[in-house]
Amino acid sequence: EMILIIEDNEKNRKLVRDVLQVKGYATIESETAEEGLKLAVEKSPALILMDIQLPGMDGIEALKHLKADPGTKDIPVIAITASAMTHNRKTMLAEGFDGYQTKPISLKDFLEEVRRVLDARGS
Repeated sequence: EMILIIEDNEKNRKLVRDVLQVKGYATIESETAEEGLKLAVEKSPALILMDIQLPGMDGIEALKHLKADPGTKDIPVIAITASAMTHNRKTMLAEGFDGYQTKPISLKDFLEEVRRVLDARGS
């Protein structure tokens, strides 16, 4: 199962990549939503991890693009936000995200959420 990580902070990206790869997931990465959208179309990942605060287009805007494209609309997306942000789980799920995690991420919760969202999609 391939997971696309859209996250502009290299340290966060590395943490997420390492923990997912240890669990046997393949990962691809992007630092911007714009590049991430291109990768989503080209690679059809099983899941997208979307940082909300991105340079340029933000994660909520990027999700709208994913949902508007027939090729990517069914890919589940987990929102990742800094815990100080006003975006809470309810708001994010209402926006159309399939899951939600706050940073700094708790690895156990994070992996459970990844598994839950993938299982919900029947993969």
